[in-house]
Amino acid sequence: MRKRENSNTNGYLFMLPYALMFVVFILLPTVLAVVLSFTNFNAIQFPKFVGFLNYITLITSDEVFMQYVLPNTVLYAVVVGIGGYILSFVLAWALCNLTKVPRTIFALILYSPSMTAGVAMTVLWKVIFSGDQTGLLNAWLMNLGLIDEPIIWLVNTKYLLPIVIIIGLWSSMGVGFLSMIAGILNSNEELYEAAAIDGIKNRFQEMIYITIPQMKPQMLFAAVMAIVNAFQNGLISTQLTGNPSPGYAAQLIVNHIEDYGFLRYEMGYAAAVSVVLLLIVQIFSKAANALLTEKDDF
Repeated sequence: MRKRENSNTNGYLFMLPYALMFVVFILLPTVLAVVLSFTNFNAIQFPKFVGFLNYITLITSDEVFMQYVLPNTVLYAVVVGIGGYILSFVLAWALCNLTKVPRTIFALILYSPSMTAGVAMTVLWKVIFSGDQTGLLNAWLMNLGLIDEPIIWLVNTKYLLPIVIIIGLWSSMGVGFLSMIAGILNSNEELYEAAAIDGIKNRFQEMIYITIPQMKPQMLFAAVMAIVNAFQNGLISTQLTGNPSPGYAAQLIVNHIEDYGFLRYEMGYAAAVSVVLLLIVQIFSKAANALLTEKDDF
């Protein structure tokens, strides 16, 4: 009994650093955000309790949120989240059919945009979408005779959200992409041999009937990461056009939170928007969990 108690004590000591980090940087900020969402707080004076006024204002009076921010966020999350998730799996499956050296090289190439997206946006994408004839995209289109004069890509509200979505897809090969590669590479090879005897004839059938059922945990992790990254990614719009974006054309929920929290200093209202974002992410995460987790796994 004494050895078991010492073992439990050692286990708690090993868990203590993570528990402290979780409480300080995740649990406590979440609780404070929920509390502040029921207040009027300008970051200087003491918060004043206003009940559900912030949530009522968000739903009934915030035309920017209802007309621009929410539809933009849903569209961005669906295209970048689901599209990036499918693209991650397809690319991971394709890379796993290569030998080790080229697989490693291509995996690093595809993963690197998720680490350098901020730098790349200020250097690469601004050069590509520059609004004069020196911009790469304008130069290419003018040389092909598709346009007669340069398009101001980063000001024209018609193009802003598609550009943000394209960059989001480009930088979506993150940790979930690596987890899918790990799941595919660690598949049981004996099942492929047995499937070949049972009548599996091509790689596509192997992927559907053998690979995907074996990597449900990795696919669930990648799905959650794709959902979280899609909903919290407001850096692209800010780096390209500033906050708020022209005509709110590329304004996402995260940008709306930054606008009210750090530009207008309406912290209580920004906290209410962040709680709504948390609930939306939770709903989508639960849906992904229901789709990718079998009943026997519970």
